[in-house]
Amino acid sequence: HERQLSALSQRIAGEIGDTVFLVEHPHVYTYGRGSNLAELMPVTPVESRAPVELVPVERGGGVTYHGPGQHVAYPIIDVRKKTGDMHKFLRWLEDVIILTIAPWGLEGDHHPEHTGVWVSGRKIASLGVAVRQWISYHGIALNVSTDLRYFGAIHPCGLSPEVMTSMEQLTGRSIPFADVKSRFVEEIQK
Repeated sequence: HERQLSALSQRIAGEIGDTVFLVEHPHVYTYGRGSNLAELMPVTPVESRAPVELVPVERGGGVTYHGPGQHVAYPIIDVRKKTGDMHKFLRWLEDVIILTIAPWGLEGDHHPEHTGVWVSGRKIASLGVAVRQWISYHGIALNVSTDLRYFGAIHPCGLSPEVMTSMEQLTGRSIPFADVKSRFVEEIQK
């Protein structure tokens, strides 16, 4: 988080160009500016595991889960130069994910009422973005081999936990995380 905020300040100052951080988080729940207590409570451990940390963040959106097997990207990008419009920027990020998952036979789509990427009515990727002086930060979480049970302790982005899915759940096969990351890098660079 500190590295992201530092890069944000550097991008605002023009000291660096557009940058994207790629991470795979340990188990954590984050909640953005759009959260309410009904989404946050109760956060319970999965199968007697230790409670998962609950962290407030600056992004929009509600509570969500991040953890192993989830490809997370934090784009520090000048929105004005990229799309000139925040809504177009969000659609652009969704398109990057749609193109990323396509080689595995997954047909992603935009949802008319919710951000994120959806496949056959299930949410495979979440978006939660913040912007300061037209520079984006926070970002995208794509479920590759994510343990979806962790979503069962919350209402992810205000939705039923059953709506969440992963690439591996939809394809029924193991998907190399490194391959997804490489594909994402190719698509966001385009």
